[in-house]
Amino acid sequence: MGNNHSQPTSTPTVDTASGLRPRALRRLKSTPHSLRPLRPLEIASMSRSPSPSFNSMSEKHSEREKENRPCDCSPHVLPSHLSAKSVQPVSLPVVPHLLLPSPTAGLFSAASRIRPTSDSDLAYARFLHDYPLYSSSWHVDALRRSEYARLAPDETYVDYMGGALYPASLISVHADFLQTAVLGNTHSESPSSKLSAALTATARAAVLSFFNAPPGSTVIFTANASAALKLVGEAFPFTPGAAFILPEDAHNSVHGIREFAKAKGAPIVYLSSPPQGGVRIKEVFSLIDKHRPRSGTPALFAYTGQSNITNSKPPLVVLAHAAGRGFTTLLDAAALAPTTPIDLTNTPVDAGRRALVLAPGIGAWLREKRPWFAGGTVEVVQVPGTAVGRTAAIDEAFEDGTLNYTLLPAVTTGLRLLGAYLPALPARIAALSAACARLLEDIRWPQSGAPAVRVLSRVSGAPPEPGEAVQGAGGVVSCLMFDERGDPIPLSRVASHAAANGIALRTGCMCNPGGAATLLSLGSLMAVLGHGDANHPPTLRALEEAAGRELGVVRISFGLASCWTDVWRVRCWVMQAINEKWVINPPGLIPPANGAHGDVGLDGVVGRAI
Repeated sequence: MGNNHSQPTSTPTVDTASGLRPRALRRLKSTPHSLRPLRPLEIASMSRSPSPSFNSMSEKHSEREKENRPCDCSPHVLPSHLSAKSVQPVSLPVVPHLLLPSPTAGLFSAASRIRPTSDSDLAYARFLHDYPLYSSSWHVDALRRSEYARLAPDETYVDYMGGALYPASLISVHADFLQTAVLGNTHSESPSSKLSAALTATARAAVLSFFNAPPGSTVIFTANASAALKLVGEAFPFTPGAAFILPEDAHNSVHGIREFAKAKGAPIVYLSSPPQGGVRIKEVFSLIDKHRPRSGTPALFAYTGQSNITNSKPPLVVLAHAAGRGFTTLLDAAALAPTTPIDLTNTPVDAGRRALVLAPGIGAWLREKRPWFAGGTVEVVQVPGTAVGRTAAIDEAFEDGTLNYTLLPAVTTGLRLLGAYLPALPARIAALSAACARLLEDIRWPQSGAPAVRVLSRVSGAPPEPGEAVQGAGGVVSCLMFDERGDPIPLSRVASHAAANGIALRTGCMCNPGGAATLLSLGSLMAVLGHGDANHPPTLRALEEAAGRELGVVRISFGLASCWTDVWRVRCWVMQAINEKWVINPPGLIPPANGAHGDVGLDGVVGRAI
């Protein structure tokens, strides 16, 4: 299951046809350059034949895939100064460099329950026409083929907002490193400890460089993103005279900070959300000015870089405005950072979430306010007594206990890989989500013509509300499925049907109650909750009974390894579900080639304007 880069191959031969210069790739180890030499790896050449027409390319590659014949390629030879013994030979996956394969070629097995249709090539051509920038990201398609080959032909992963998939080579590189390195606890002075400390410092530097953080910034490694936000909330010196401003469309980890603010008497001010999520920009500026703190009074402004359910990417310029009015700014970038470049020098933020990045001076200020300490965060503790001497190192003052020093070197390697593809991802991911939304909304029930899907989240290119600024969109499609009568299909059934057909997605409120309430128009229900007994809050079951349905949405989300085929397979799955009337077939039951469960889309279930 490892990456093909780590598999041995035969001795390389000379490629006389390509005309390319022989060269070698060096594997980038997790260890810093000064600690471990790099090892060269050979690389195979790609076919450089002239590009045929689109139709001939698709047909040619389609035939090759059906016959399981690999594309022609010949490996390069190594430079003469490298001996064969100094090289780890590898076998790279065959990835056509100029050929444009059919989007479904080789990705559907003969026993697949979801089969390609004659509409797929036409839909793909329209997709490329509607989103021309997608064509500039073919190197990401090559990454998908080489690093994510473990995605089975009948498996579609569209839950990147819930958890990203790791490239296979990162596992190979890191496992190889761990087998050759001796790492020790960073709180010691042994050689193994010093190596761990050096690698940890390299990982911190990689994070700062990845986000172009200003000099003097600090990186805090935490167990997860929620823990990073908790660090800010528990250490922030809230006061009764300064507000905590945050958006309705935010993760529960941001909402949870209000408990610290409320305990210290700080007023809590919410930024309302328009129907498709995000914020109302004019209102944001107005509330920042209205609640501007007095000089020297600490006040916190929290902001969501991208919603994990509404797909909104509000402009980050408001952070500078809040900072200019005396607020400490906090950016929740957990959903934004994996697919969008973030420049913390040109977009100043005092604290940002993924690894917790603290702006210069913020760490020292918060360190003295933190109400708790643990191993590694202090120099001396009076026992019995009350005196505490906190460590002078800002990062160590917030990192409780011992870091996972065996994992941190992978952070460096992972950010290097992601950084190579990140510039192409915003346009690519937005195109995939917008195309998916359009294809799903075009699906109709065959008899009544009633819509089968309603997309609720923001779509790239959607016009803004009158008088409002344009808000971007990411790779999330939040929607609801409906039966022929127009009633929502229960989320539990959608989730089960998707799982039975190899579609990995998520249903529910995504730990974002404000965003979910916005998309589902449940503002009145949220208002009623405030009138209940604070000591006996309503349960989820009670909320669903009040709403008359399961609360939440179906969320489809795209990421680094996503491609057009994922979009098409999701569309085919929904059309198949309609053919089956959302009845889940027993595992292993394959529909017949013809008849009621034949080729999807050919039995009355139609997609308009394919």
